[in-house]
Amino acid sequence: MATVLVTGSAGFIGFSLARKLLNEGHQVIGIDNLNSYYDVKLKEDRLSILQNELPKKNSFIFQKLDLIESGELHHLIENYEFDYVYHLAAQAGVRYSIQNPDSYFESNVRGTFNLLESLRKKPPKKLILASTSSIYGESSLSKLSEDVEVNPIQFYAATKEIDEIMCNMYSLIYNLDITVFRFFTVYGPWGRPDMSLFKFVRRIINKEPIEIYNNGKHRRSFTYIDDVVYYLMKAIESGEEEKGFQIYNLGNPKSVDLLEFVAIIEKELKIKSTIEFLPLQFGDVTGSSPDITKLITKFGKIEFTKVEEGVTKFINWYKSYKNLSN
Repeated sequence: MATVLVTGSAGFIGFSLARKLLNEGHQVIGIDNLNSYYDVKLKEDRLSILQNELPKKNSFIFQKLDLIESGELHHLIENYEFDYVYHLAAQAGVRYSIQNPDSYFESNVRGTFNLLESLRKKPPKKLILASTSSIYGESSLSKLSEDVEVNPIQFYAATKEIDEIMCNMYSLIYNLDITVFRFFTVYGPWGRPDMSLFKFVRRIINKEPIEIYNNGKHRRSFTYIDDVVYYLMKAIESGEEEKGFQIYNLGNPKSVDLLEFVAIIEKELKIKSTIEFLPLQFGDVTGSSPDITKLITKFGKIEFTKVEEGVTKFINWYKSYKNLSN
């Protein structure tokens, strides 16, 4: 059994990972600032599952903590012997970062710096950092590999590039073993309300129009949450054999047109949507598909969840969570 710190444990990916870690018998210390970027009740409901509905309830300890409060963070690190640290806490959202760059700098850059400073004084076996496919920016390449030059075109992605650079430096200078995963459009049950699937399902059910940017000329590598968690777990199962600083793309290698994605949702809901087509928004990337050769070479190959299956699972969860009848 390992003792694991999960930052952002009330968030979508942090909660899903913590749930898996607990079910595998690990002790999890979760921290989150529970900010109001989206519905705090959803975050609290996720925490309730971790605290009350899983085996070995005392294996999960939650502390409300903001990473920008370096004193509290240092105290937490000092009080535990962490085997692994998953850094999933971040101010998320591409468009929101354009209007609110200050919150992104504080949460994503200052918060990550504070964590690295704490960990260099008391290093775990490995730090696993969540990064983003947005870091690549707009590209004409059909597949994006980890050695493609990054070119962020909005502030959220820029903060993630800074995080990666800082992690690389702390690995080189202070011998921290750090693994970075660049996520591609993660979705699934308990997902974020600001993400496309959640918004589309809610609005279609409510007979409200959905907004499609770039007139529908988007493609996305929709990656189901269980597939993401699978590889996040592999990062610690590989133990201490992987040293230094490593970056991996983590995404479904098969991308889907956005309008095709909407059609899949309509078919499952048995409701035709009303679409409002809008121009390309500043900061949006029109399409991305990952080259995951490095990922599967290191951690093994899986069959990524088909979008149709993942959408069905999300809709079933959404209806149950919102107490909607079929």
